[in-house]
Amino acid sequence: MGSGIACHFANIGVQVLLLDIVPRELTEKEQARGMSLEDAAVRNRLVNESLQKALKSKPSPIYHPDFANRIETGNLEDDISRVSEADWIIEVVVERLDIKKKVFENLDKHRREGTLITSNTSGIPIRFMSEGRSEDFRSHFCGTHFFNPARYLKLFEVIPGPDTKEDVIDFLKNYGEQFLGKTSVVAQDTPAFIGNRIGIFSIMSLFHMVKEMGMTVEEVDKLTGPVIGRPKSATFRTVDVVGLDTLVHVAEGIHENCPDDERHELFALPDYIRKMADNGWYGSKSGQGFYKKVKKDDGSSEILSLDLDTLDYRDRKRAKFDTLEETKTIDNVIDRFPVLIGGKDKAGEFYRKSLGALFAYVSYRIPEITDALYKIDDAMKAGFGWEHGPFQIWDAVGLDKGLELAVAAGQQAAPWVEEMQAAGHTSFYEIRDGATYYYDIDAGEYRKVPGQDAYIILDNIRESKAVFKNKGVVVQDLGDGILNVEFRSKMNTIGAEVLAGLNKAVDLAEKDYDGLVVGNQAANFSVGANIGMIFMLAVEQEYDELAMSVKYFQDTMMRMRYSSIPVIAAPHGMCLGGGCELSLHADKVVAAAETYIGLVEFGVGVIPGGGGSKEMALRAADTFKKNDVELNVLREYFLTIGMAKVSTSAYEAFDTGILQKGKDVVVVNKERQIATAKAYARLLADRGYTRPIERTDVKVLGKQALGMFLVGTDSMEAGNYISEHDKKIANKLAWVMAGGDLSEASYVSEQYLLDLEREAFLSLCTERKTLERIQHMLKKGKPLRN
Repeated sequence: MGSGIACHFANIGVQVLLLDIVPRELTEKEQARGMSLEDAAVRNRLVNESLQKALKSKPSPIYHPDFANRIETGNLEDDISRVSEADWIIEVVVERLDIKKKVFENLDKHRREGTLITSNTSGIPIRFMSEGRSEDFRSHFCGTHFFNPARYLKLFEVIPGPDTKEDVIDFLKNYGEQFLGKTSVVAQDTPAFIGNRIGIFSIMSLFHMVKEMGMTVEEVDKLTGPVIGRPKSATFRTVDVVGLDTLVHVAEGIHENCPDDERHELFALPDYIRKMADNGWYGSKSGQGFYKKVKKDDGSSEILSLDLDTLDYRDRKRAKFDTLEETKTIDNVIDRFPVLIGGKDKAGEFYRKSLGALFAYVSYRIPEITDALYKIDDAMKAGFGWEHGPFQIWDAVGLDKGLELAVAAGQQAAPWVEEMQAAGHTSFYEIRDGATYYYDIDAGEYRKVPGQDAYIILDNIRESKAVFKNKGVVVQDLGDGILNVEFRSKMNTIGAEVLAGLNKAVDLAEKDYDGLVVGNQAANFSVGANIGMIFMLAVEQEYDELAMSVKYFQDTMMRMRYSSIPVIAAPHGMCLGGGCELSLHADKVVAAAETYIGLVEFGVGVIPGGGGSKEMALRAADTFKKNDVELNVLREYFLTIGMAKVSTSAYEAFDTGILQKGKDVVVVNKERQIATAKAYARLLADRGYTRPIERTDVKVLGKQALGMFLVGTDSMEAGNYISEHDKKIANKLAWVMAGGDLSEASYVSEQYLLDLEREAFLSLCTERKTLERIQHMLKKGKPLRN
């Protein structure tokens, strides 16, 4: 955990000193080498091994391999005095109060006055840790609970101690949001704080309920996954990944330290969980948990599921419910809950019981664990990956219905909820003037959720600020002369409606506004073009219509590139294929740090056809320097497409040439992305933005480059690195990026390259193996190698 936190601070440009304990004995390898306990390499072995293990883990804790150079390692004996150089000391040692207090006593001797010092504890009360420390230490000390993995989970709980200064709390909260990209939530100093208190309750409630209802692990994971806006790992698979031992530790801590909790008995471990823990069936770390991966006789692997009654592993069973079938046409997750609780089958009963219990429980946690209901929702969304928090879900089913569900589940909501109802308030949240307001229990009225001024929340302005909409997009007025075009298609795929919406947005912006942002706040920016439409046209051999569709895509990208207003793309999450091509043609990209961007068309048997192939040839040409080996430069851009490289962060996309240094920027907090993109659009407009001149000076290398690529693909096929069809696709891309078989290096226009690109794309769509690849992707969601 300490290495993960260190990596995330390195991610944002901070110099980090990572310290660990000194080993007490030599390893066999160290003994064989004649090393002693006094050797520096031995003394720093534990810290270095921990860091290297973190850096090699998947997914990576670091945005870019080079960022690891910002971390320096040492040990708590030789280097303890260096904490005097630090502005912030974070303790991440074992969860034992005696050890933590000993560490703090030592740190107090060396830290300078005013240095922040925080503990990443998840269970030990903060008030106990600073006892006996200096006044300056206590006033600058509190808990800062990162969730693991620190890079990916956004919750950052700030837990003040009894003497923590208010400005320290404000600084940590703001730093967490602005620089670390977190959702900062101030919590009370109670066991498990906010996220784990509610999250562990939710899991423990399910542990007891599944036995009562006779449900299987597959059924529960089917019901508690993406259908309700939770991670794919749902409940049992999540426990396997995190570790049952970790969950048991937190649950037992709550059971021991929260005797007055009205659901105290729920945190006692059911018999089958206790047996699993005693058996060491912790999940992924022990090789088995609720699921177990085994090798079959033929050498392949399969996943078995645990029978909760017999505790034997068996073949997985498919879970299917009529209630879930009714939600398949409801794209918006929050709109599914009224349908789910109305189900007539076991699924409906499950949702009524689990949500009723959850609603009652969270209502009693205010003011015990936090002073405001929105903080509970924020914690569950940021710490557990829930798309909606408990009070947002309660609003979705209705206040009265939620109270009914609680009673039906044998529980009663806290008195303040009925008082709110009696006062005529029917929801926990309201939207006013594009801002979210929450019900303040003490005041008995709605107050604005703080911190929103730095954000633009599209959900809050989609209807009130819309200036155009069709089935694929909504165009909103962001204010200050800037429009935003938000994709609303399934998985934000780019089809005819989205392209029409982009063109309309540019028209509107050029006529009455000063700039345009292309951004949304869905899970992913765009997974690419609508390949279903491409497949249908190709199968029906409607090649003229397909050619028109491809040209329409290309023309739209060029319309964005050469409009009279600045266009800013704001990609995040998956930004693949056509979504990447759109970003390539923006005046500036404001990417979220967690952007996985790439041209992946090879996976469906084609080359980028929306200007991506042209653009990479152009960028290669713009990179040529005097005395360069231009073929080598072009090859790197070719390989970006040919190997379907997808960055694992926005920072890696600078290496592939998809993002451009000095032009494009990265924001760590995705919540600030639209507001930041708007600010850049406004800045470019204020600087006197001028429509760019269309390019006719793109240097292509002709036969010289084409020959190199063809020799290379021949060698790759001969070595069985690529298939015959892979070679055909690569040769088509080579033709485009070389500018055809021109006899010598020449200067051509963008339109010349677009025409070559479109011709190559269409020719590949006539290939049977390409259609097989597209069909496989549509059916299986993964590429086919044929």
